[in-house]
Amino acid sequence: MSQLLINLSMIFPQPTGISNYATNIFPYLKSLHPTLLTAQTYPEFNCYLIPNNLTPAQGTKGHLYRLLWTQFQLPKIYKKLSSHLLFSPVPEAPVYSGCRFVVMVHDLIALRFPKRFSPLTNYQRYYVPQVLQQAQHIICNSHATAKDVVEFYKIPAQKITPILLGYDAKRFRPLERKASKWKTQCPYFLYLGRHDPYKNLHRLISAFAALRGDRDRQLWLAGPADKRYTPMLQVQVAQLGIAEQVKFLNYIADEDLPEIINGAIALVFPSLWEGFGLPVLEAMACGTPVITSKVSSLVEVAGDAAILVDPYNVEEMAWAMEQVATDTQLRDRLCAAAIARAGHFSWEKTATATIEVLKQYL
Repeated sequence: MSQLLINLSMIFPQPTGISNYATNIFPYLKSLHPTLLTAQTYPEFNCYLIPNNLTPAQGTKGHLYRLLWTQFQLPKIYKKLSSHLLFSPVPEAPVYSGCRFVVMVHDLIALRFPKRFSPLTNYQRYYVPQVLQQAQHIICNSHATAKDVVEFYKIPAQKITPILLGYDAKRFRPLERKASKWKTQCPYFLYLGRHDPYKNLHRLISAFAALRGDRDRQLWLAGPADKRYTPMLQVQVAQLGIAEQVKFLNYIADEDLPEIINGAIALVFPSLWEGFGLPVLEAMACGTPVITSKVSSLVEVAGDAAILVDPYNVEEMAWAMEQVATDTQLRDRLCAAAIARAGHFSWEKTATATIEVLKQYL
């Protein structure tokens, strides 16, 4: 029986954010001989099969089922397997259960931008602090997130280790231009991610509408449509008279991401706050110029290899987009700097640092 359990209950076929992290990190932890709590089998690992309805793919129900499973079923599995430590890639673990655990915190967005009746706000306000107070140790995906954990939850800084994330260097790299289903005659700016208000897409759309250059340029918004927010963005696009220039692409399959990133004029990622910002790193690895916000972890990820803007300043965002689109020397400098910067990150580095933390508590 394994002393270490790794909770993979949140993994699902269309990974974003946390699921993406969990999917990429666990293969590197094989040296710890863990048992995976998973709904699918991985031949090279010991696996303990769990229900497959605990993921974001099931929406709010999936989150609720996972929390109930975590609190009431996971302790039984922990004891049954004579476990010594649980590693959870999310800030979830069975509280008041006698289980020892290390968890990963990705962001506290729901506390920074609270919504009165939001389940996620209540989750971060009432459940997460209980988990963090009882954890053996806490890993955060950036120094910015670690600082938030200290400030919002009054957790001692010495209980937290920031470990930056990585990317798949085999997939995210500069590609030769070739015919594909994404081929377009129109140059395009790209955004990758959800449509939540804190992602700041309404200002991005306004900045794009303000561009005075080539009217053939397009703005591609790639990420899952959200019935709460996407329709408002579509109305804004129509009112600005740029409906023919703005494409809502919905979720992009993993295998298509490198190509769509490589083809862009720039990735524009003007989020008001991020725990890490994987799209920024993946775009830099492709050598695609990046325009992003000079806030939170985005500064840690981008360093001096991107154009950093005030996410509340539409004019500044528009100016940066115009500069990248028209100044070839600037584009070349950003491309070289981005590739060099991305070379400092890898999932192997993330995993090696994670292993060092877990070993302290096994």
